[in-house]
Amino acid sequence: MEMNDMVIISTDDHICEPPNMFDNQLSGDLLASAPKLKTDEDGNNYWYYQGHVRGLIGLNAVVGRPFEEYGMEPSSFSQLREGCYDVHARIDDMDVNGIAASMCFGNSIGFDGQTFHKAPDKKLALRHLQAWNDWHYDEWCMAYPGRFIPIMILPTWDMDATVAEINRCAKKGFRVLSMNENPTVQGLPSIHNDYWDPMFKAIAENDMTTALHIGSGNPAPHASMETPIEAWISTMPLSVAQGLSDWLQLEELHKYPDMRIAISEGSIGWVPYFMERADFSNWRHAAWTNSRFKDLKPSEMVKRHFLHCFLWDEYGLKNLAEIGEENVAYEVDYPHSDALWPDAPEHLYKQCHMLSDEQIDKITHRNAIKWFRHDALFENFKREEVTVGALRAKAAAKGVDTSPKSSGGSKPVADDRPITSGDIMNMMKSHAEKRAREIEAA
Repeated sequence: MEMNDMVIISTDDHICEPPNMFDNQLSGDLLASAPKLKTDEDGNNYWYYQGHVRGLIGLNAVVGRPFEEYGMEPSSFSQLREGCYDVHARIDDMDVNGIAASMCFGNSIGFDGQTFHKAPDKKLALRHLQAWNDWHYDEWCMAYPGRFIPIMILPTWDMDATVAEINRCAKKGFRVLSMNENPTVQGLPSIHNDYWDPMFKAIAENDMTTALHIGSGNPAPHASMETPIEAWISTMPLSVAQGLSDWLQLEELHKYPDMRIAISEGSIGWVPYFMERADFSNWRHAAWTNSRFKDLKPSEMVKRHFLHCFLWDEYGLKNLAEIGEENVAYEVDYPHSDALWPDAPEHLYKQCHMLSDEQIDKITHRNAIKWFRHDALFENFKREEVTVGALRAKAAAKGVDTSPKSSGGSKPVADDRPITSGDIMNMMKSHAEKRAREIEAA
């Protein structure tokens, strides 16, 4: 297979939601009380909702910037590529990157809707969460049918409302939902508590896939505040192993054999060892742990229920047989700092040199279509219309500009020493405290 003949679906991208996202979904008091984009005295944008402040954290939206300007900028919409927040510009950026379809998690509201979970007025939060789901489907995904995989968020603080929202959104056309991998951090019961039974039942009845995004519940650990930040970034994908291990023990996996769970932004190279270790642990300890694994080994359950998403993992692809060629999908992570744009096909194609054409098709798009029930891509387009070559030809005809967007940038430290975890944490804390003072003064 030639690179230009690949069809690529990105199973993990993000939206920097536009300031007007609720304007067509709400009116009156509901619109007035919805999350609002504000600007501080230094010109930095941030979202405000029911006392909660969420800034435009730089590494979440640095696509298209010079590498030396990565860090805590950009901090305002004026510093972003339009594709971060404008759906039409996003399609252009997908075309120039050869991406046929994309699943986009939220940014301003959190990967799992955490902004609404933190809100004290849950009645309002529910209505605004529903409006976000409607905006995401109606105005983002349906602006270009087939090019996006709709993904909803849940009001899991209220189980009746959660089931109702799953049923409502399923009828609308959603087949994927995002939730916190460890809801105990939100003050909710663990996933092993009976509290979640109605939700899992609704997910199964509506044939929906659950996406667990890195960083939503189990934080990526870092050794100390003096540890260089590269150490933290290097180990971040491994932090999802905790969530996978926890969800692998879920009773519902035995009750619902067709349940599908996607591990987003966790990569794949570590998965074979994890499965081996899970089998070993079960072999050595099942006699006293009252283990649920009887007919199938843990590794077999991983292959039955979990999809693993990667963006750069040649080692994992070399061990594809161990992971399962039906259990791997590709992601770009646009517009985050790891995002390979506008040259994702080149990097992906190099990683696939040891794979057959059939295997390439599986990891680039067929597995994504199967796990996320995204038949809409080929219902709306012929294959030859959404290959890397075809999409890039469209972008070239439109003259899509991929030149770096620079604004000078600001550095977390003034000297040349390695930037540490503490430098980033202190900068984030300083920004949050400043905005809190401004809001209190206002």
